[in-house]
Amino acid sequence: MSTTTPAKTSAVSPSPTTLRVQGMDCGGCERKVEAALNRLNHVEHVSASSVTGSVRLTALPGKTLPHSDIESTITALGYQVIDESVNTTESEKSSSWWQSPKGRLVIVSGVLLALAWGLKFAWPTLGSWPFIAATVVGLVPVIQRAWQALKMGNPFTIEMLMSIAALGALAINAAAEAAVVVFLFAVGEMLEGVAAAQARRSISALSKLTPSTARLMEQGEARAVAAASLVPGQRVQVRPGDRLPCDGQIIAGHSSIDESPVNGESVPRERSEGESVFAGTVNLDGVLEVEVTRSAENNTIARVIKLVEEAQAAKAPVARFIDRFAFYYMPAVVGVALLVAIVPPLVSTMLWSESIYRALALLLIACPCALVISTPAAIAAGLSVGARNGLLMKGGAVLEQLGKLKRVALDKTGTLTAGKPTVTDVESLEAGSRLDKSRCAEIVRLAAALEQGSSHPLAVAISDYYDRQEGASVPTVQGARALAGQGVAGHVEGRELMLVSPRYLQSFTQHTGEIKARIAALEAQGKSLAVLIEIGIEGEDGIESERLLGLIALRDEPREDAREGLQALERLGVQAVMLSGDNARTVAAIGEQLGIEAEGELMPEDKAQRVREWQAQGLGPVGKVGDGINDAPALAAAEVGIAMGSGTDVALETADAALLKNRVGGIAEMIALSRATMRNVKTNVALALGFKALFLVSTVLGITGMWVAVMADTGATVLVTLNALYLLRYRFNEIG
Repeated sequence: MSTTTPAKTSAVSPSPTTLRVQGMDCGGCERKVEAALNRLNHVEHVSASSVTGSVRLTALPGKTLPHSDIESTITALGYQVIDESVNTTESEKSSSWWQSPKGRLVIVSGVLLALAWGLKFAWPTLGSWPFIAATVVGLVPVIQRAWQALKMGNPFTIEMLMSIAALGALAINAAAEAAVVVFLFAVGEMLEGVAAAQARRSISALSKLTPSTARLMEQGEARAVAAASLVPGQRVQVRPGDRLPCDGQIIAGHSSIDESPVNGESVPRERSEGESVFAGTVNLDGVLEVEVTRSAENNTIARVIKLVEEAQAAKAPVARFIDRFAFYYMPAVVGVALLVAIVPPLVSTMLWSESIYRALALLLIACPCALVISTPAAIAAGLSVGARNGLLMKGGAVLEQLGKLKRVALDKTGTLTAGKPTVTDVESLEAGSRLDKSRCAEIVRLAAALEQGSSHPLAVAISDYYDRQEGASVPTVQGARALAGQGVAGHVEGRELMLVSPRYLQSFTQHTGEIKARIAALEAQGKSLAVLIEIGIEGEDGIESERLLGLIALRDEPREDAREGLQALERLGVQAVMLSGDNARTVAAIGEQLGIEAEGELMPEDKAQRVREWQAQGLGPVGKVGDGINDAPALAAAEVGIAMGSGTDVALETADAALLKNRVGGIAEMIALSRATMRNVKTNVALALGFKALFLVSTVLGITGMWVAVMADTGATVLVTLNALYLLRYRFNEIG
């Protein structure tokens, strides 16, 4: 999402441009701004979002738009274009609702209304003048906004309906009702503003996670600089307790990093030289020297904020339906109100004052405040809750579709498994117990000595396993050499050793059927094997002899939370299937271990074909979870593509959603959050339409008057607002 500041430039670029606009806080505001800006010359598309407080404009190809026209149009509607450099979130936090223009209007209208009632009882001779004064004062800003919208070619606005109803009430000598109506309308608008501001704050607060200063290293010395000034290639020092000011790579040092601000993971992670770290995370216990890899505007926190704001601005299908509904609903209700005002006196004995009163009350009830805020407020809250918990969903449409998933296809490597091999078995092949602890420890020690310095994944896994189990330094290897494609060899503590694959073993030594059977059993489980052999010299002839010392089995094991995450999906009624390009034997073994259907040896196009087949069979909607690269065709074919990855470019930019926690359990959390959000939306819509339907009928029949009607409509607005805000308190308890 490109952004420009409303500086004094001559024209706006024809490329998509986003301007921050203050004062928009409901769907009606969005429609007014879009309708007005669409009337400007050379405008191809306009999209306004009250949730993010922004307007996105696209000019026709080869055209530019004068900035003054855009700003004056927005300002004329009663809104303000603000500079991107101004921290609007900070100002929103520092000012309470009573300090906002709409909050002050509520206070003034309320005081005047209370004063009018007091004067009515103290000096009855004043008549309705105190109520007229209260109405006029509260109605002036409403009429101004209605008039500006009318001049922009948009007559059917909430403000226009309110102005007609209030002025009509004054004309038929219902001043008290008019004053109450104006006050309640101001309260409803203020509540909409509070809801919109709360949704913005819930995400924009992320920007405060990045520190304002950084300790830049220059010639071995550290000096404080603005974090926003850091550029890739520079190095910064991060002390224990400090937040990282940038995305970067550790050059020196080792520490535990609290990554919960980025991915919601509560357990700190150990990070050392060569590993990536992210802006906003907290260095817990060691001094780190970090090389900057991304500028401030492109770091993880900035990208998450940008993507979530874009997601909140992208309307869900149900939200677009509500907008279309409101577009036709407003003029339809105006037409019905005219009929209610004119027809009854002509065909019955009803007085004109009574029919007009009912028509005005009908107009007030027709204000779709509660209806238009019911969906975007809940969708924004759901997206905000997800982002705060490491669940990034790119738009209301994605959030809505997630809850409908019936089947989820998951990749194996890096999704259900850790993505790197680990040691699973160590066994002795000498006479005696194959699981003798001292012998197994010696096998790992010697193997780690042979593998030291190697970057091969199996070598790294063996070395890491030895570090975790023993923690001691490995012996020195001499004469180390690689056996092309088969293993390594060298002298360790005066012994000639080899660490080879079972296939190489078969070419030069004999081993018993028992050993063969054991190797076959481990390989059948999808494990890779490394066999440790000692080469000796026997007899005066110097004949080499081989002695099998032991074997080490390795496999890319399931993530710690894989089984729990799959069980959570099952409780939600979502079927999980593993689709992998790995060999069928390994895939079957992992699938059996996790208890799910699994299919291996699939090319990327095969995975996409499986997804399309399920959709054709009516087993969808289908979700696809993968790394966002090898699974790209399947991610595109699925209704929702979900990428794994802790803040990586792939996770943030390729799929429809990303699991920043890098946890399988996040899939079920996303689906559960989607369903909770859509329940909230349905409840809101039912409340809004239910109240309107009830009081539209009762008003037309003359059962309820203007006061009750407006209080009911405002009450519906309050209820849907509070219901949407309640979603911000959503907690990811046990799924199911």
